[in-house]
Amino acid sequence: MSTEPKPFGSDFPAWQPLEFGSFGETELRPLPKLQKYVSATLARNWASIPHVTHHDEADITDLEIVRKAANKAHPEVKITPLAYFIKAMVKALQAYPQFNASLDLANNALIYKKYFNVGIAVDTPGGLLVPVVRNCDSKSIVELSREIAELSERARTKGLPMKEMMGGCISISSLGGIGGTAFTPIINAPELAILGVTKSRWVAQRGADDATLWRLMVPLDLSYDHRAINGADAARFTVAIAKALADPAGLV
Repeated sequence: MSTEPKPFGSDFPAWQPLEFGSFGETELRPLPKLQKYVSATLARNWASIPHVTHHDEADITDLEIVRKAANKAHPEVKITPLAYFIKAMVKALQAYPQFNASLDLANNALIYKKYFNVGIAVDTPGGLLVPVVRNCDSKSIVELSREIAELSERARTKGLPMKEMMGGCISISSLGGIGGTAFTPIINAPELAILGVTKSRWVAQRGADDATLWRLMVPLDLSYDHRAINGADAARFTVAIAKALADPAGLV
């Protein structure tokens, strides 16, 4: 009798078919080809990676002042917060290299990467694409903003070849332009973590002599692979991102 473990999910009960038309009017729309691929990939990643999501927030009050000034100085390109998030993530990866790695399950090892490529989740009419911005450590905020805009535009209109969505070290999924307070992003394997960002909000904080200070805070949601990263390191990594965002002068 075989003692080999069954593949995960192989003994799940089958979905019971339902005739939805018996409850009311329906319409059948086939899934787009891209959406079918994305669905299968996300299902695999969610089922096979033990996800944990750590939640924190960052003060971007000063960053927004710097960003708006940069937009005035460079009207030829729209500088969004995403460029600053990428630079802050690079600083955190440099401080905590275990996040800039991938699991080598065959050899029970971690592959540490010496480059800094960041995937950016882009919502397109056909489904989710994650183009990779490469060598982020050597690019300025303006250069990153220009590349983000170009990749996002091509992803939404023409699509992207697979090679432009490979080689990432970590990814960012930003919903700040839409809304939300928190979510659990799914890791883009073989990466070990992904940062989710939602809508910033003004928060009252206690200042000197009990004065009320209003600060612009942005929620951060870091999902990580618990096989390779523990909770304490995830908390330190997220704090490092928050500290970098609070000091925009250091994000060059």
